[in-house]
Amino acid sequence: MKQYGAEFFGTFWLVLGGCGSAVLAAAFPHVGIGLLGVSAAFGLTVLTMAFAIGHISGCHLNPAVSIGLWAGGRFPANQLLPYIVAQVFGGLVAGGVLYVIASGAAGFDVAQGFASNGYGEHSPGGYSLLAALVCEVVMTMFFLLVILGATDKRAPAGFAPIPIGLALTLIHLISIPVTNTSVNPARSTGVAVYVGDWATGQLWLFWVAPIIGALLGALIYRWIGEQKNA
Repeated sequence: MKQYGAEFFGTFWLVLGGCGSAVLAAAFPHVGIGLLGVSAAFGLTVLTMAFAIGHISGCHLNPAVSIGLWAGGRFPANQLLPYIVAQVFGGLVAGGVLYVIASGAAGFDVAQGFASNGYGEHSPGGYSLLAALVCEVVMTMFFLLVILGATDKRAPAGFAPIPIGLALTLIHLISIPVTNTSVNPARSTGVAVYVGDWATGQLWLFWVAPIIGALLGALIYRWIGEQKNA
């Protein structure tokens, strides 16, 4: 239960920190942090939590990561469902806290997106469904490659949170214009349910694409990272 609690609070922090930066600070008058700031915020949530709870739960914070680690032979199947439930619940509670905070400002309108992910007319840059699908698959695939490589027993010990956090920052720098960046079904679900309408209608993509990408990343790393017996 402590592992599941760690995943709950870790995912809460990711959604509150990452989506909170987008909703509350990205376009704040005169001192908005913009795309660069939001990208950094997502990376910092993973970096800080990896050091805080990595030794407790592994700090997955993401159903796609848990599935990818299972496919990569790093995580037991019997813990997949409890981890995913804890992550999604953490994201939903964080979305609720963010909603309460954001709605305290005059003029707040959840229909403006609330940091939800989308494609077509709901993509920040107007990117198509196909573009969004490819982007989310590829970004999650490389995220898993970085995670599996950085946590490999042959990699320098104790440094994994740094490349993983930086990888998530880079992913956001690339893909915020395309989908508002998911690569994490719990992050997408945590805010989409408060928007409803188009956000929940398009949510399927942000479960399917990250999971496909995670599985591909795991398969590729098992191929390139496999050690041959002497």
